[in-house]
Amino acid sequence: MKRIAASLLSLTFLLILSACNTNQNERIQKGKLLFSDDFSEGLNPDNWVVEMDSTPKSRVYVENGTLIADTEGGVTIWYKHKLEGNYLIEYERTVVMEEGVNDRLSDLNQFWSASDPNNPNLFTRSGKFEEYHELSQYYVGVGGNYNSTTRFRKYDGAGERIIIGEKNEAPYLLEANIPYKVQILVKDGLVRFRMNDIDFFEYQDPNPLTKGYFGFRSTWSRHKIDHIHIYQLNN
Repeated sequence: MKRIAASLLSLTFLLILSACNTNQNERIQKGKLLFSDDFSEGLNPDNWVVEMDSTPKSRVYVENGTLIADTEGGVTIWYKHKLEGNYLIEYERTVVMEEGVNDRLSDLNQFWSASDPNNPNLFTRSGKFEEYHELSQYYVGVGGNYNSTTRFRKYDGAGERIIIGEKNEAPYLLEANIPYKVQILVKDGLVRFRMNDIDFFEYQDPNPLTKGYFGFRSTWSRHKIDHIHIYQLNN
């Protein structure tokens, strides 16, 4: 009986938590659509900058209206326009495992609120991961280190990469060939990262990064990216 009661209590708690998350999501009203791209017209250089390690088996391209990062080394695909205030980023992403030359289940990563304290021009790097350590930014790496770690970091702009959160078990790791809907929320100092309606990380930053750039990030893997939408929030 005690075990049954404990199980019922746990279930009740999970249902309450789920309801709270749902109510919180309903309160976040999408405002003005700032940008959207389904890559149906390719990778527009007016909106995107690719920084890619110059390895021979790496390329970034658009195929059938989908952005594909198929790289042997590191790659960052920056949205060229600075974001500030309260906003929501949504996009779809799949880690492809089909015996391609770079296929590896790893590194569904992203930067946001990124800036370079030492250079007003952010887009000066080759794609190697260590070249980004001096930035000021937020970073989430899902399924890093051969799909064994998922981490949320804040980079302080001086080389310190502070771990805000870490989750190294399912459902916070990757599955092959699964389309993920990624959501990144920045709202009054609150930073939240979700995938497929599961909250991965939520952090109320006492010293929030209030503006900067967003970029898709990965290394040694093949990713399909599509349907990005960026909204200014109403509340």
